[in-house]
Amino acid sequence: MNNKLVLDSKTKFNDAIKLLDLNGNGVLPVVDEKEKLLGLITDGDIRKAILNNHLDLEHIININPHKLNIHTSKNQIVNYLKKIHRRHIPLVDDENKFIKVFTLDEVDFNLKENWVVIMAGGLGTRLGELTKDTPKPMLKIGAKPMVEHIIDMFISHGFTKFMLSVNYKAEIIKEYFGDGSKFGIEVKYLEEKKRLGTGGALSLIDIELDEPFFVTNGDVLSSLDYEKLLNFHKEQNTTATMCIRKDSYQIPYGVIEVDEKNNIKAMKEKPIKEFFINTGIYVLNPEVLFYVPKNEFFDLPSLFDVLKNESKSIKSFEITDYWIDMGRPSDYEKIKEKYEF
Repeated sequence: MNNKLVLDSKTKFNDAIKLLDLNGNGVLPVVDEKEKLLGLITDGDIRKAILNNHLDLEHIININPHKLNIHTSKNQIVNYLKKIHRRHIPLVDDENKFIKVFTLDEVDFNLKENWVVIMAGGLGTRLGELTKDTPKPMLKIGAKPMVEHIIDMFISHGFTKFMLSVNYKAEIIKEYFGDGSKFGIEVKYLEEKKRLGTGGALSLIDIELDEPFFVTNGDVLSSLDYEKLLNFHKEQNTTATMCIRKDSYQIPYGVIEVDEKNNIKAMKEKPIKEFFINTGIYVLNPEVLFYVPKNEFFDLPSLFDVLKNESKSIKSFEITDYWIDMGRPSDYEKIKEKYEF
């Protein structure tokens, strides 16, 4: 239900209670006579008002509620709700006209069978003192460790099975996530006795996989639509898919092109070179595990070379969404600003 309280001089406290009861979702939008959103009232607000004997609406309405535009995608709404620890949010148009209340109860998560492997065993040496006592994936971004944000993103797309590859200070990660039950997910651990790299750790998978699985570095965050990525992988009938992202670099000098006789052919002042980078996010078919060496250091990009030599289909998937790699302290600060709440 999306009943709303139209606020005017005749609106009473009991009106709010009746509409809240009709809505049944614990939240009541408050609008003016032109349908512009003025605020929210929740069950909790009503209870506090009664306990404090403040039964006038002025003391009840939250006039600065979280809200999103009606054109925001469902995945973005879900991710935002998880970030602010809410189950509902009003959606408005470009002129702040109330449209509807979105609740997590509306979401059909369509749980997937695919596993997600998160490489969380790195030393994080480039982050210096930040990782002296804490593994890099467990550094806090807002109220949660970074790796939990990664897990939340996958959960929002219906993925609930995770393998965490651990090595450096593995006990911290294992103690936090346990078997995953307190997060509503399943968690297994790939315990590296020595560093095996982003590919070698896959040799520790000891369960039979029937579906394509994800692999992601434990220090990258992205708003990528993982379900869309998986569909691409299947539609292309490929063995392995690597997510890539366009980057650029400006050469700080004038670049001169010459021919074999030293004649100057062209001059370009500080040109910008564009190229694609590996984002550290992949989708792989189970068969690739046969090409991963046992108990040896092996990075995932090397797997793509092996598959290419075996004439297997390998594809790229360009990420145009938000993506950042937490490799340096400055990157960590950028991520904290992005996810601050």
